Amino acid sequence: MQHHDTASQSTPPPRRRRRRLRGSVVVLVLGAVMFTVGAVALNPDGSAAPQPASTSPAPVLAPGSIEALQARVTRLPKEPRAWAALGMAYVQQGRTTADPATYARAEKALRTSLSVQAEDNTDAEIAMGALAAARHDFPSALDWALKATGDDPYSAAAHGVLADAYTQLGRYDEAEAAVQRMTDLRPDAASLARASYVFELKGDTGQARDLMRRSLTAAATTGDSAFARAVLASLALQDGDAQAALTEAQIGLRAAPADSALLEARARAHEALGHTAEAVADYRAAIAIAPLPHYLLGLGELEQSLGHRDRAEAQYALLRAQERIREAAGTAADTDAILFEADHGNPRQAVSMAVEALRNRPFLAVHDACAWALHQAGRNTEALEQADLALSLGTHSALYHYHRAAIHQALGHPDAARHDLTQALRQPGFHPLHEPAARALLQRIDTTE
Repeated sequence: MQHHDTASQSTPPPRRRRRRLRGSVVVLVLGAVMFTVGAVALNPDGSAAPQPASTSPAPVLAPGSIEALQARVTRLPKEPRAWAALGMAYVQQGRTTADPATYARAEKALRTSLSVQAEDNTDAEIAMGALAAARHDFPSALDWALKATGDDPYSAAAHGVLADAYTQLGRYDEAEAAVQRMTDLRPDAASLARASYVFELKGDTGQARDLMRRSLTAAATTGDSAFARAVLASLALQDGDAQAALTEAQIGLRAAPADSALLEARARAHEALGHTAEAVADYRAAIAIAPLPHYLLGLGELEQSLGHRDRAEAQYALLRAQERIREAAGTAADTDAILFEADHGNPRQAVSMAVEALRNRPFLAVHDACAWALHQAGRNTEALEQADLALSLGTHSALYHYHRAAIHQALGHPDAARHDLTQALRQPGFHPLHEPAARALLQRIDTTE
């Protein structure tokens, strides 16, 4: 996808009248119920995933292009857009490598861009917002996004970062308005993907799927297409159709065989189908490309469910090492780290991590992680409040429903627990450890009543 050069617009785009989405009809101007995927693109469980290139303001980067951008800034050290492009390239690299040092390089490049041109440097402002979001500093991401949209109200990318920040801060109405504006400006793969996510979060996977297929049709790069296929696989899993999920992932991998998100999507589909050896192989391949925490946790818990404790511990050791790096950097924990600590470490420490994370990211996935940490620490009344917040938009997350079911059962609410367990088990194999526990709990409830 070509870079959107807002400077070339001599007149602002015409205002379009807002319209609603009806049935499966997709219109270019999306209605008032828009939402967003997040500055760091999110899986339905809220975990980080590599982001499609089209959502960022920099040009699509070919292999080795970081070196080309480095050469460019060497030739043009006073060119602010060159430094901004390099900074965004580092942000993208950091998202897929889970290497915090890459974010430091991104910040250095972006600060240089801003030192060369302090005002009206929208490219650098957008990239700084994306960097802050990647570091889970969403208040700072919002500040940068507001500055970028103020400097250039017609930048679709700026409104995308603004929507991302509002979303992660739990300011959903404002996020909807920003996504609407982004779509008005540029109804492309990125804005359609954000539109898809609104329906996913509200539990309307049919509309989410329709919109994501249109995002796939609009995809201008292999990265865009791979992202769409991974999301379509995830949506199929949410609907309990593991075979369809497997098909989506396999189609995507034919075009992008080294895409880690697609490998992880295929691993989850294989896991749901009972193909554990294939699932393990795909998780390992994904981790070899990008050792992201949710890949490590997924493989570790799958190995644990298979009785391979030593192999599971190897993944958990990597997670603990990543957690030490995060603590040293002083950044808030992601949901994967909180859930890992709750299930495999110290639940009270997990509660502290969740409370800290909520300060800068009161988003659905963090409410869920906090709920589970509180439950594991025996604080079920508080846990239920957080679990209700996690499901407040109607999200069809099997894990969220299982978490709330366990909390309801602990509080002596068997009917509510049964309802949530039924919802969770609509997705067979949703978790290698919790899915069997969910079935056992439902059987126990049914037997005792």
